[in-house]
Amino acid sequence: MTATLQLFATCAKGLEPLLFDELQQLGLDTVQQTVAGCRFSADLQGAYRVCLWSRLASRVLLQLGQCEVGRDLQRVTAAIAQTPWQDHFDVEQTFVVSFTGQNQQIRHTQFGAQLVKDGVVDHFRDAELGRPSVDRNDPNVRIHAHLHREQLTWYYDLSGEALHRRGYRLEQGAAPVRETLAAAIALRAGVNGATDVLMDPFCGSGTLLLEAAMIVLDHAPGLRRQQWGFDAWLLHDAEVWQQLVDEAQQRFATAQASSALQLIGSDNDARLVAIADQNAARLGLTERCQWQCLDATKVTPPELEEGQQPLLLCNPPYGERLGEEVETLLLYRRFGAQLRQHFQQWQVAILAGDESLLKRLKLRSHKRYKLYNGALDVILALYDLQKEQVEFTQEQSSDLANRLKKNYQKLEKWAAKEGVSAWRLYDADLPEYNAAVDVYNEHLVIQEYAAPKDVPEAVAKERLWYLLDTLAETLPFDAANMHLKVRQKQAGKQQYQRKELREITSVVHEYGVQFKVNLSDYLDTGLFLDHRWARRELGKLSAGKSVLNLFAYTCSASVHAALAGARDVTSVDLSKTYLKWGEDNFRLNGIPLRPHAFVQADCLQWLQQQRPQQRYDVIFLDPPTFSNSKRMLDVLDVQRDHVQLLKLAARLLKDDGVILFSNNKRKFKLDEEGLHEAYLRAEDWTQRSISTDFSRHKGIHHLFKVTLADG
Repeated sequence: MTATLQLFATCAKGLEPLLFDELQQLGLDTVQQTVAGCRFSADLQGAYRVCLWSRLASRVLLQLGQCEVGRDLQRVTAAIAQTPWQDHFDVEQTFVVSFTGQNQQIRHTQFGAQLVKDGVVDHFRDAELGRPSVDRNDPNVRIHAHLHREQLTWYYDLSGEALHRRGYRLEQGAAPVRETLAAAIALRAGVNGATDVLMDPFCGSGTLLLEAAMIVLDHAPGLRRQQWGFDAWLLHDAEVWQQLVDEAQQRFATAQASSALQLIGSDNDARLVAIADQNAARLGLTERCQWQCLDATKVTPPELEEGQQPLLLCNPPYGERLGEEVETLLLYRRFGAQLRQHFQQWQVAILAGDESLLKRLKLRSHKRYKLYNGALDVILALYDLQKEQVEFTQEQSSDLANRLKKNYQKLEKWAAKEGVSAWRLYDADLPEYNAAVDVYNEHLVIQEYAAPKDVPEAVAKERLWYLLDTLAETLPFDAANMHLKVRQKQAGKQQYQRKELREITSVVHEYGVQFKVNLSDYLDTGLFLDHRWARRELGKLSAGKSVLNLFAYTCSASVHAALAGARDVTSVDLSKTYLKWGEDNFRLNGIPLRPHAFVQADCLQWLQQQRPQQRYDVIFLDPPTFSNSKRMLDVLDVQRDHVQLLKLAARLLKDDGVILFSNNKRKFKLDEEGLHEAYLRAEDWTQRSISTDFSRHKGIHHLFKVTLADG
């Protein structure tokens, strides 16, 4: 076929400029860049050449027709039926239609695909050739239709399966880079025929290295593919295609003989390293490869010969989920230090999930490109380590490290003696490092406080990550066991907002009691550490008594009461999730659920509905500072409403009973006059309830023993 064909090469978002350059380098001079691809004209050999040699295109589509989409959609089907489909495939062959785009008339791709399919079938029927069958799984022929505004264009897919399926990668890791993106990274990084040393310390299944190697060794990306969309095409010229394949094989053999390329890949997953080796073998590159199972932060470069041009390119983990941030950012920090120390003569290309990850490297890039890894926005940063890389963040003092060491040495001994395995290590001791750090067995939970308004966000972020760096370097905790949470001033339903579930849990000990804590899925862990003294005191008051725990949360206070011998404990909370958690805590401590009660209810409404005849010996009242949960009829403000709360609770209190009233409002002031008018009296137990690990912040909570004034 010598006729000029109208074609469209599709590509992933962000690769259009590279694809434009590539098509021109393949000898095509009528290329037009557009969204998600490039249009071009070529003869049949040119179309085949793009199929065989394009490293960036996803598909090569042969345009067969166009029409305007008006109100009469039957005209669209009729226009498609006018295409000489019998020139392209037989009625015995199966086909499938893919449709993209929409407008007022065609709002669903499935409906659009049906219109195109009907047109194809109508053509064969009108020609009395029979009806071709649709096969969505393994069709002989793929037809693509794209609707842009009012214009519909339909194509024959010359590629078949997407072009990123090169044929060498039969297995892959959990988060693979698509071959076309890997090729784009290599091209942006400057890989060419003169590149002689390539290294990837996060190699996974080897895709980045192997795509770069194919560029260096002039290996056509489609050379190993066994199936093409044009195999079933009636206009396919096998002789022209075979000439191109023979030429590509010769070019690869010539480059293989002349290139001194070395490939060095490593990963901390031995299974992936083995897959990378197998993938390299399918490309005939085994002799050039060195694979090893190794942590990226411990990788060192090979000895270089004079004149060699080494390039390190990699795609480290992104840490997409919030709970993975600490581990991932510390990985980048250590990897950056390793690059600065050992790779001074190298060019480096790193694909990262966002800017904050790249900042952890502490390296200066000279170029950056925005790309897309699937649906994820990513950044490709290029670094020239032949140039001096100066630490460009201000040197931090050693005060933080010293404070963390001092606190840990002191409080670890105190906690062991006290019999608690969950405790506060640090609480904004140094104001510029504005966070709290809690120990839960072998885990750390870091809670970032909102920065003051006069501190720029970038400065606050840098200080937070310096705190994380210092924690990892100073204390005996693995980065994988450090969990970051952002605690800002929040109101109502936001205060217990759940994040993506990861279910990282631990069992902690407190004065002989065990609690399940969740370190990953909620803003709070399920245990308020500063209230441990109040919980133990509740236990002392509860032996043989009837106990009521209001705003029970995960029922930690109820567990103390029950283990101390309470006759029965009633736990009331609005959250079914937390009450189930509380039941788990009971089981964890070997406490039968009966005769105890777990009541899901709005505490305010529940108190108002109870009969005064129902009396309790001890009531534990620990309301939130503020709550406007959508399931509550009333808005609760502990400062405004505490007297009313205590009056309602006192209705259910035996004459000689005790209410332990606690809250965490920093500037809380007890309304003594209001209590007096309600015939209640309060004894302030706040100071005695502040444990050693919270002694720096005396106002972290307030605790009062409340009794009836005439009791």
